[in-house]
Amino acid sequence: MSKTSPQNTTTDASGVSVIHTQAHSSGLQQVPQLVPVSPGGGGKAVPPSKQGKKNSFVDRNSDEYRQRRERNNMAVKKSRLKSKQKAQDTLQRVNQLKEENERLEAKIKLLTKELSVLKDLFLEHAHNFADNVQPVGTETTTTNPENSGQ
Repeated sequence: MSKTSPQNTTTDASGVSVIHTQAHSSGLQQVPQLVPVSPGGGGKAVPPSKQGKKNSFVDRNSDEYRQRRERNNMAVKKSRLKSKQKAQDTLQRVNQLKEENERLEAKIKLLTKELSVLKDLFLEHAHNFADNVQPVGTETTTTNPENSGQ
């Protein structure tokens, strides 16, 4: 069993405790361990968007505030107009697709009727053709009147 030497604990400016231990006789170097000072693991995480901002009072009569509000109002108007335009474009596209769908459905009906007529014609022709063709081996022999006297 290896024996370690006593540990020294220090706290740095960020509130993290660092435990320093001396290397034991095996010659391996040990890495310091970082341990949070508070048992909960630290404070609340702050979103990056709020880190640079201060919770100071903003004078609503200042020029900077007026400029910010004006820029924000313009951005809101622009966003709403863009959203409205997108909705109108979508509605227009829906109407175009409905019209195209109706046109295609009418074409399907017409082609289906045409197919039905052509099938009927084909079947009628095939039936007539089958009636006119006699099976092989049942041919009738015709006598030639010119040859009958010889």
